[in-house]
Amino acid sequence: MSTKNPFKLKQAAIRMVSAPPIKSAEPLCSPEAAIRVMAQGLKEYDREVVCLVNLKSDLSPINFNIVSMGALDQSIVHPREMLKSMILSNSAKVMMLHLHPSGILNPSKDDITITDRMQQVCSLVGIQLVDHIIIGVQNDKSYYSFMEKCCGQAFL
Repeated sequence: MSTKNPFKLKQAAIRMVSAPPIKSAEPLCSPEAAIRVMAQGLKEYDREVVCLVNLKSDLSPINFNIVSMGALDQSIVHPREMLKSMILSNSAKVMMLHLHPSGILNPSKDDITITDRMQQVCSLVGIQLVDHIIIGVQNDKSYYSFMEKCCGQAFL
């Protein structure tokens, strides 16, 4: 009588991989601080880029992750890709940053939709979305903060 092993389950392991850091002693406690720390690296791209900065409760950064690199005028962003980074990083809070290489800072309908969707998803998993900031390429002072525009203040 032959013995068969009918079930063989592969084990999956998910690990974070380190990449070169962005160095800053500055906590990301305002849109301006986020721009000072993150804008230079994002402005090097010639297409839309969306990244997450995973944060501790006190808004000090844990890490950042580029979650989407798109085309000149659009980027596909899915909450599933953002959740991976947030959960694996043990984030208490998170900030989205997003480059518009055109320099036009006004959010598109898709930008508004993904911000609303991420607000809902983050709320469900207990991680606060502190802001979604759109940056242009003109200078370090130009940005669009969803929280400032919607609520009159950033980082609630």
